Amino acid sequence: MKQLLLATTNPGKLAELKKGLRPLMKAGFELVTLADYGISEDVEETGKTFSENSRLKAGYYGRLSGLPTVADDGGFVIEALNGEPGVKSKRWLGREATDDELIDYTLQRVRSLPKAERRAYLETHISFYDPRSDRYMSESASISGHIADKPTTKRIKGFPYRALLVVDKFGKYYDELTEAEHEIINHRLKALKRLVGKIKEHYAKRS
Repeated sequence: MKQLLLATTNPGKLAELKKGLRPLMKAGFELVTLADYGISEDVEETGKTFSENSRLKAGYYGRLSGLPTVADDGGFVIEALNGEPGVKSKRWLGREATDDELIDYTLQRVRSLPKAERRAYLETHISFYDPRSDRYMSESASISGHIADKPTTKRIKGFPYRALLVVDKFGKYYDELTEAEHEIINHRLKALKRLVGKIKEHYAKRS
């Protein structure tokens, strides 16, 4: 059985990666985590784009472990703020900032903007790296909406910006979507579905 390393320590991301990559288990893969291998090293995210950072992380942990690796990078993009926080979504106020602090700061930055100018979207880029062939493959997806006047009371820890985003397709907070609605618009799952196809094709050519 081939092992595929999921290079994240974020519980929410890890759960979605496992869900989106589940079809690979039927193809003979075992999904393993950094914790499974006792890997605690952190990689500095020096990329200027989500794509660069996802490749950087996949490559780093793939070479470190010797395993094919999947890693993602993404964040919140506010159009009226020239794309902020973008690649700095987790570090907008420093690495130690809490979800509440990020939510409050975001609302402070857009307070003077009318609803029409509060356009924003969540974006993710997911990369696969195979250290044996030194090959990368990537996919991306996004969810568009606008920033509400206040956060929802239904928050998911580790995803502060979701608590502010009203998804245009449903006119509801991201965190208040039903499971069925979430399945329809989830950007990480969409990107993973396409990436799974590429991974299967990659290994089919090698066999």
